[in-house]
Amino acid sequence: TLCAVRKMTKRDVFLEKEQMMTLLMYLPTWDGKLPQPAILKPKPLWTGKQLFTLIIPGKVNMMKTHSTHPDDEDDGPYKWISPGDTKVMVEHGELIMGILCKKTLGASAGSILHIIFLELGHDICGKFYGNIQTVVNNWLLYEGHSIGIGDTIADPQTYNSIQTTIKKAKEDVIDVITKAHNNELEPTPGNTLRQTFENQVNRILNDARDKTGGSAKNSLTEYNNLKAMVVSGSKGSNINISQVIACVGQQNVEGKRIPFGFRKRTLPHFIKDDYGPESRGFVENSYLAGLTPSEFYFHAMGGREGLIDTAVKTAETGYIQRRLIKAMEACMVAYDGTVRNSVGQVIQLRYGEDGLAGELVEFQSLPTIKLSNRAFESKYRFDPSNERQLRKTFTEDVTKSLLGDSEVITEIEKEWEALVKDREALRKVFPSGENKVVLPCNLQR
Repeated sequence: TLCAVRKMTKRDVFLEKEQMMTLLMYLPTWDGKLPQPAILKPKPLWTGKQLFTLIIPGKVNMMKTHSTHPDDEDDGPYKWISPGDTKVMVEHGELIMGILCKKTLGASAGSILHIIFLELGHDICGKFYGNIQTVVNNWLLYEGHSIGIGDTIADPQTYNSIQTTIKKAKEDVIDVITKAHNNELEPTPGNTLRQTFENQVNRILNDARDKTGGSAKNSLTEYNNLKAMVVSGSKGSNINISQVIACVGQQNVEGKRIPFGFRKRTLPHFIKDDYGPESRGFVENSYLAGLTPSEFYFHAMGGREGLIDTAVKTAETGYIQRRLIKAMEACMVAYDGTVRNSVGQVIQLRYGEDGLAGELVEFQSLPTIKLSNRAFESKYRFDPSNERQLRKTFTEDVTKSLLGDSEVITEIEKEWEALVKDREALRKVFPSGENKVVLPCNLQR
């Protein structure tokens, strides 16, 4: 659904009347009215965003960003209109702009799911999710989404740069080995010579993997189906892309490179005392190119450890959880707001030390704390005597009635004084100037 919803809310998605009518049959909350189409001539067309707007219940508001939103857009010429459509804005239950993805639709703080849950309750929220799935998945049947070998093939320049990076990494490792042989390697503080050596080699090889992965990811176009899944957050990660296309990277057992299983070597295919990348489990091929037999063996060693680890962790965490529950099963919030056990001993004087219900709190920022006095005044103080400013903001009648009214002026002064007082109080509470707080009841919204 995430993958489809990202495709559907892009700017170039248009639906004809027949498609729109068919898709709306899957929406139980539809009121039977088609909205005004975005394009009227030569034929009426609705956008994907308009279809999503019909799914959103109530009059919810949200401002968030897409996962690929560049940080430098937030102030500057693109503050209110994002060229890549990466700023998501929902206003009064209408999707105004932005491409939806896991960040704005998934189980993250401040997502539309979170807001609808807080504002409209669990029942509407659950139905909202069901509606998204039916409508959007049926839209995907029109659009289509498939993935093949073609999506894992990069261009020749990319392959050349990958080869160069790996070659350079191998040369760097050989340099480090030579240094270690000639006693030129300085041990880093708190480490033996051997640990220093291993750390340096590991760093070189991991950097190589990340760099090749980066170039592989940049070579994929906007129409790549693998990238579409990663960007929308439905499946896969950047590591998966880089391992399929560029290089699988270093295999680890117990957090170290592959250990010597035979005498002074990992496998009989290598010479003794070989500390180079290949012999100690660095896989330089990609999954697409295919692994060599020794690379495959090392990869299987790393994978086997992962499987065992998972199986052991499940049992371990399950038992830890059970012991916690048994230890705390008698604790409850009493009618006086304290937390007590079955014999009435006080465990906390307030639930969670603040008495707030965890499911209702959310991240908020207090806008007045950080501002300097001058910025605060220019942003929040309304000057009723400034005639030019008034004419810019209000109609002629309103301006006239404001200018001669002493009551208005005193009210505005009162408001300003209250704001200043609030700000002083808040600065006492947050002396570090930290304006991010976790509180229930979102004031901005």
